Amino acid sequence: MSTPSAVEAPIIEARKLEKFYAQPDGSRIQVIAATDLAVYPGQIIALLGPSGCGKSTLLRMLTGLSPASAGSVYWHGEPVRDGSPNVSIVFQSFALFPWLTVLENVEAPLEARGMASIDRHKRALRIIDAVGLDGFESAYPKELSGGMKQRVGVARALVVEPEVLFMDEPFSALDVLTAETLRGELLELWLGHKIPTRAIFIVTHNIEEAVILADRVVVLGRNPAHIHADFIVDMPHPRDHKSSSFVELVDTIYRVLTRPDHEHDSAPPKSAAPGKPLQAKAIMLPHTRPGGMAGLLEILQDQGGKADLHKLADDLALEVDALLPTIDTAVLLGMLRLAEGDAFITPDGQAFAQGDIQSRKAMFRKAALAHIPLLCQMQNALKAKSDRTLSDEFFRDLLDEHFSEDESRRQLETAIQWGRYAEIFDYDAATGKLTLTEA
Repeated sequence: MSTPSAVEAPIIEARKLEKFYAQPDGSRIQVIAATDLAVYPGQIIALLGPSGCGKSTLLRMLTGLSPASAGSVYWHGEPVRDGSPNVSIVFQSFALFPWLTVLENVEAPLEARGMASIDRHKRALRIIDAVGLDGFESAYPKELSGGMKQRVGVARALVVEPEVLFMDEPFSALDVLTAETLRGELLELWLGHKIPTRAIFIVTHNIEEAVILADRVVVLGRNPAHIHADFIVDMPHPRDHKSSSFVELVDTIYRVLTRPDHEHDSAPPKSAAPGKPLQAKAIMLPHTRPGGMAGLLEILQDQGGKADLHKLADDLALEVDALLPTIDTAVLLGMLRLAEGDAFITPDGQAFAQGDIQSRKAMFRKAALAHIPLLCQMQNALKAKSDRTLSDEFFRDLLDEHFSEDESRRQLETAIQWGRYAEIFDYDAATGKLTLTEA
C-alpha cells in the first residue's frame, strides 16, 4: 500500500477537494472530506468503494462537471477555472442519441466543437474501426447489443482525443462475458498505444476488474468519502486471475473494503421527542432487506459460523457491491463480526439463523432499537403523538439535516422497510403515514 512517485508531474491533481451541502441552519452535509489525489501520465487508476460512498461525485469534480465546495483541481499545475480540462467521460448508461446513427453519435462531440464535416468524418471512422464497430456506421442504437452500444460510447469519448479518459462503471450494465471482452479491448487499445489518451481513471465496484486493468487502485471510505487505501499494482499485462499475486491482492483489497476505518457511535438516544434532531453523527443505513441478511446468516451457519468474504462472494457469483450492504447490516445489528476479511457469526446471529419467522422479527426489532438511532427516534416520536401517527415527511425533514435529498429519501425508505419488518410501526404508502405498532 503506497502512494506512487512519478518523475513526470501529474496531469490532474486534486488538493484538499471537498463536497458538502450547506443547510439553512448553517450546518453542512459533508459528502467528500478534504481529499488529495493525483492522476499521473501512463497510469490506469481504478477508484473502488461501497455504493453511495461518493466515487462518481469525486469523478465529476475532477472532470469539472460538478463544482467543488472547497479545495482546487489543477490541470498541469494550473488551477482549473474556466472550461473543462481535456478529458472525456464514458458513463454506465450508454447515453446515445437514438435518432442518430453510430457514425453520427461518434461525430456529435466534434460537431459541437465546430470541426469541419470532412475532418470529423475521417476521425470518427478511424476510432469506430479501432473499437471494433467497422461495418455498423449506419446502424441506429436500437439495432445494437449492449456491448456494441458501450463501444459507441467509448468511441465517442475517444474521438475528441482526451488526455485523460474517465470511465464511470462503464461495464456494470453488461453481462459477464461482454464486460470481459470490452475490458480486454480497452487494454489492447491502451497497451498498443492506439489511442492518444495519456491516463485512464475508472470508477468501479468490481475488485477483480480493478486489479485486471489498473496500475493503481484507490479505495474510498465513506461518511464522508475519503481515501481509505492506495495500492500500486505491480504485475505485468495480461494478468492471470489465478496467479498467487493476483489472488493475494484481490484478497487484501477485499479485507480493506470490509474493514471499517472508523467506529460508529451506535448508542441509541436517551430521549427523542418530536422535532429533536438526530444525533450529530447519524448512522447511514445500508440499503438492504432483512431477508437478505437472513440468507447470509443461514449460509454462515451452514459453513460452521465463519466464511472468507472474498470466497463467499465468488461462490455466490456476487460482486463486492452486492454483498457488502448485507454484511454491513448484519454487523450493524450485532449479528456478525468481521476480522481481516473473514465473517464470524455471533451468538445473536446464530439464534437469528435458527429462528422461525416470528422469533426472527422479535430479534430484529430488539437489535434495531438497540443499534439504530433513527428507528429508536421514529418509535419515540410516534409514542409522543396521541394518535400514534406521523407523516413520513416529518422524518424526511430530520434526515435532510444529515444527508443529501436523494440519500434522505433512500434512508427513509430503508428505515420504513426495516421498521415494518420489525413491527415497530405500520406504514400506509398511499397517505405517507406511519402508525406505531403497539406491543
